[in-house]
This record gives sequence, structure tokens and C-alpha cells, in this order.
Amino acid sequence: QVQLVESGGGLVQAGGSLRLSCATSGRTFETVVVGWFRQTPGKEREFVAADSWRGGNTRYTDSVKGRFTISRDNAKNTVFLQMNSLKPEDTAVYYCAASRYPNALLQPRATMYNYWGQGTQVTVSS
Repeated sequence: QVQLVESGGGLVQAGGSLRLSCATSGRTFETVVVGWFRQTPGKEREFVAADSWRGGNTRYTDSVKGRFTISRDNAKNTVFLQMNSLKPEDTAVYYCAASRYPNALLQPRATMYNYWGQGTQVTVSS
């Protein structure tokens, strides 16, 4: 099992920034890909960004390219999502996820991920 705990969410005005953190523990050696997803009420969980745990390969959904950056601190088993130029449409619960499957980077679907955090709320006011 891999445990994930997100933090860093909150309320921010449009144009502002937030940095989400995801602390991982447990069998982290199983992790091949880490990702961030988001979800709003009544909608499916949406892919935001992913990175290979060993680094060097990142992927973003089009709506956040140039604004969000995923990064890792492998020594601390922590994943980050730096979110800049936030928009009201970025409002959602953000989830950190870990996958044992290398293809998770190429197939950014929630079903490709094995472990999930509890989520952290991000609210962007206009």
C-alpha cells in the first residue's frame, strides 16, 4: 500500500498562486507515475498533471499548460503542484495519485492509478 496526503489547498483570488503538496509513504518503491487530478460536483475526476517518479517525463492537460508545474522531491517522497495564474474554473477538489503502471503517463485516466489521497479543496474567486 501507498499512502498519500495532500495539503496546501485554500481560497485564492483569480490570478493568484497556490502550491499543493502530496506526502507519500508506505510502499513508495512501487510508484512509477505520480499524478494530480481534480473533481467538481457532478463531474468525473479530471486529469491535471503527471510525472514519472524517476523524473524526466511530465504531462499536463491542455487547460493548465504554462500555468501549472508538477515536481517531486524524491528524498522526501513528496510531490508538488505549483499553480500560477489561477482561474475560477480551476476551482475543484485536487487529488494526488500514484500508479504502479508506466503507461499511466501515456494514458492519463483515473483508472490507471492505484492509490489516492483524500483531496484538498482549491477555490479561486473572481
